[in-house]
Amino acid sequence: MKTILNNKYFLLVIRILLGVVFVYAAISKASDPEGFARAIANYKLLPIFLINILAIILPWIELCAGILLIFGVSVKENSMVLGGLLVVFVIAILISLARGLNIDCGCFGTVGGTKVGIQKVLENIGLLISVIILIKFESNSFALFKQN
Repeated sequence: MKTILNNKYFLLVIRILLGVVFVYAAISKASDPEGFARAIANYKLLPIFLINILAIILPWIELCAGILLIFGVSVKENSMVLGGLLVVFVIAILISLARGLNIDCGCFGTVGGTKVGIQKVLENIGLLISVIILIKFESNSFALFKQN
């Protein structure tokens, strides 16, 4: 198992897939900040004054971290940023499930309109496992530039 996890091509595929997922999610959220703000508000977890700020800032954090991950720049650091976001997303979905809310997750902005549920929790946990692999076995192969 450790041989697979240390394989530079395996790590490259994980790095690029994870980056692409977050870039796509960021673009769909940034293209409709009003819709994304409504999706955030539906969770009923944040005060109103934070919702618009988060709807504007979050997609750009995801976009920057995703692009840098694709190009292999600061892989561990960007993986930690995305991992932190994923932990928050999982907690928000679990709270919504516990409260019985039947809302769209907002995972990809207003695209798709997938409801919160166990499937979303498992998807985010799968992405979180990918993040943990990248943090532990850092993928510097085929990076834009090598870091020491």
